[in-house]
Order: sequence, then structure tokens, then C-alpha cells
Amino acid sequence: LNCRLVMKYLKILLFLFLLIGTIVILRNHQDTVSQPYHTSVGRAFGTTYRVVYQASVPQDSIIQLSLLAVDSSLSMFNPQSTLACINSGSSNKVDTLFRHVFELAQKVSEATHGAFDPTVAPAVNAWGFGPEGKRELSREEIDSISHLVGYQQVSLMGDSLIFNTESQVTLDFGAIAKGFAVDYVAQKLREEGVTNYMVEIGGEVVVSGVNDKGESWRIGVQSPDAHQATLQKVIQLKDAAMATSGNYRNYYVNDEGVKVAHTIDPRTACPVSHSLLSATVLAPSCAIADAYATAFMVLGVEDSKRILENHPELSVYFIYSEQDSIQVYSTID
Repeated sequence: LNCRLVMKYLKILLFLFLLIGTIVILRNHQDTVSQPYHTSVGRAFGTTYRVVYQASVPQDSIIQLSLLAVDSSLSMFNPQSTLACINSGSSNKVDTLFRHVFELAQKVSEATHGAFDPTVAPAVNAWGFGPEGKRELSREEIDSISHLVGYQQVSLMGDSLIFNTESQVTLDFGAIAKGFAVDYVAQKLREEGVTNYMVEIGGEVVVSGVNDKGESWRIGVQSPDAHQATLQKVIQLKDAAMATSGNYRNYYVNDEGVKVAHTIDPRTACPVSHSLLSATVLAPSCAIADAYATAFMVLGVEDSKRILENHPELSVYFIYSEQDSIQVYSTID
């Protein structure tokens, strides 16, 4: 009899436990659903940012502090940043954010056989896509700057950056820092309990959950038409990151009437010359998507396909020209 009573009471207690748990879950879900969506906009890293997220209170201070932390570490234009101090030779000490981005950049450089290279800045500037303006280089000038380019020339030892050559190599994380900043803002929002958000900086995006309509986030890919800003495709993103790199707007025409693209191949220190106009990459993180989008613009369509064979975590949407018509290669579902 006592055993029967005990079992009866246990069943009642189990029922009450399940009932209370269900009420708590439903209440938390209702609280989350009732939270408003907020939008934070501004400028960072020489471009604009837009963050849309669902939270009980605005998270503007978290977003701005996150952007400031990345700027203080990786900015080329903040003279007090870790990167600027290393480039000027006043310090070789790295911080946590710098270390993370440097190690990630080295991995992508190795995986793409040097098509992505954060030491390419001297060649980019020399070809006229830096502050000095456009200019043509002679073969001798190209040879003279080639020894300044090469990710293998820099390494980490403890908390210090080591240059493996006598010449001072210049680091520029412009092709990965925006993507990392997107990831970092998203990370800080998650730490605040935000699960539905879209973080976009200069066209680089990471999303989580759903938008204010309860639907997947929809992100557009621009058409390579240089004369008008239209969308080539709209991609539905769910818990993913996306970055796009392209040549169709940032270029100049030289005295011979030849279009000089702003994408410089670090392996040759010369502008690329192939049919790929735009590379959009979907990846687990925006830093990875950003870096590979740049690398694919260096490699072109066919060489990029060979890299993709070893990276199933990446999906791509390539826009390229073929016989005066626009073509698409896509692995996005």
C-alpha cells in the first residue's frame, strides 16, 4: 500500500513539474515574441553599418563598443591601433583580436595558395588604388615591390609579430576586418541574449534567427551593371554569413583604354585579368566569407572551383562575363 501511495505521489509531482516547466517555456517564448525589433545605423571603417535585432531594450552601446574594439585593434587609419603601431614599427605586440584575425588570415592564405594575402597593400597602393591615385607600373617597379608582398614573411611568436625578412612588410586586414567586425558585433549581441539579428557592415552580413516578420532574412546580391544599382539575386539566409567582392565598380581605364581592376594578385603584384566580376560567399563566419570572396576574385572562376572542392562549408554565387554576356555559377540552394 505504501509503495502504491509513493508511486501515486511521484506521478503527481512529475505532472506538476512538467506543467510548471511548460508554463515557464511558454512564458519565455511569449516574452521573446513580444520584444520589439530595433535598428542601429552609423559609420565605421570608412563605410556604413546597419544592425537590426530583437531585444527588450536597445543595444546601441554594445554595438558601438564592439566596433570601437575592432577599430582599436585592426584599423589602418587609427594611428593608435595595434595594426598601425605594428606597421609604423613602434611596436610588435599583438592583442587578442589581432591574433585571431592574423591566424585566420594565415589559414586562408595557405588554403588559397597565396591568392588571399594581407601583405598585398604595397602593390595595391602602387597600382593607384591607395591615396596616391592611379598610375601604371613598369616591370622594374613591379619587381621592386614584389619582395614586400608575401604572407610567409610574417609570423607570430608568443604575443609578438615577427618579420622574417629585413624589409618592413605592411599588413592590411581590409579584406577580412569588416567581416570580422560583423562577427564580433554578432557575438556581443548573443552574449546579451539576442537570438534574432542581422548585422551588416559595408555589404558584409551575418544573420541569426528570423526578421520582424518571422521569416528568414533576405539579402540581395548587386548586379554587375556599373550604370545602375539593381539586384542580381536575393538570397534567403538563416544562421549564416555572407560577403561579396567585385571589380565592376572600383577600376580605372589606362591611357591605352584598358580597364585596370582594383583586385591585385598578391602572387604577381599585378591587377587580375579574368572574367569573374563578382564573388559572393556564404560561410560559417563573415570573416571567412570576406577573405574567401577576395581570394576568389583573384583566382577567377575555374581556379576557385578547385579550391571549393576542399571546402564544403562554403557556398558561392559567381557572376562572370562570357562572350559579352553575363553568366552565373552558383552552389547556393
